[in-house]
Amino acid sequence: MKLEDIGYLRYTEKVPDHQHNDDFEAGRIIAEHKERYLIATENGELEAEITGNMRFAAKSREDFPAVGDWVNYISYDKDFAIINKILPRYSLIRRQSVGTYGEVQIIGTNIDYAFIMQSVNRDFNINRLERYLTICYAEKIKPIIVLTKTDLIDKQQLQLITDKIEARIQNIQVLAISNETKSGFEELTNNLKIGLTYCMLGSSGVGKSTLLNNLLEEKVMKTDNISLSTNKGKHVSTHRELKVLKDGGILIDNTGMREVGIVDDTGGLEDTFDKIMELSKSCRFSDCRHINETGCAVIEAIENGDLEENYYKNYLKLEKEKSHFEATVQDKRKKDKDFGKMLKNYKKDRKINY
Repeated sequence: MKLEDIGYLRYTEKVPDHQHNDDFEAGRIIAEHKERYLIATENGELEAEITGNMRFAAKSREDFPAVGDWVNYISYDKDFAIINKILPRYSLIRRQSVGTYGEVQIIGTNIDYAFIMQSVNRDFNINRLERYLTICYAEKIKPIIVLTKTDLIDKQQLQLITDKIEARIQNIQVLAISNETKSGFEELTNNLKIGLTYCMLGSSGVGKSTLLNNLLEEKVMKTDNISLSTNKGKHVSTHRELKVLKDGGILIDNTGMREVGIVDDTGGLEDTFDKIMELSKSCRFSDCRHINETGCAVIEAIENGDLEENYYKNYLKLEKEKSHFEATVQDKRKKDKDFGKMLKNYKKDRKINY
């Protein structure tokens, strides 16, 4: 396998000054599991670990390798390597880490396009689509909405769902496919370009693993059926993995995500809710929160029927969530700093006493 096959030319275009260390070889993380990694290299696939110095210096999850990363490594035998450095990332999809105070979880790195997947049965939720759009826009990753399981509904029902999306979300390509009948596959595969990296985002059971199997034309990922009792998907994929498709596209499969907490700090929310951002320019006060302020152009648009109320409510919900996460991160940093000072003073007092 050549590095070009796993996106190296695209990477060097996006990060021309990535400063690869000539004393080490370059490879790409294609799988991870509990701080053990699988690297794709010109000499085949290698299992790998990071150096002790990297682990000691890491301040957060973002300082560890993730699927999609380009890394410097040195191999010690034909099957094992040590990762010395993570090369700069040009994009990073992340969400709030479930159940962990003020931390993030990395979904994938160095991604060009994201397939935001929702099935057209009871899983469909336009508010959730806007969540995924926000985490994509935060990293300038181009989203494509993929509606799955279209064999379960008729054309009229599908059109109603498509119209609902287009009324609320503009300038986003919407594809409709069936993993059973292969309807829509030609249009989807036409979007897969050689050397570009794609990531699949969506809840469990929307058909991500089945889609990957169909694109590879072989069963490489385990799949399962939707629960008949709850009509919800079951977690089947247990880790993230990068695969090279036969047409040259590169696809990252992910575990299903029931919770998608946003950590936007670079304008993703503003791009997703661009209608509100445009209206806010006409608000009387520049710091208007669009809740109950006098002269709010956003509230006026809702009252006049020019802005969908559910769209507005979802914006407020995600804005509140974003603000809460940012405050949580700041609080965590303060506590860590205070603990560091306390530890430093403790060591100083012990030295004086001795």
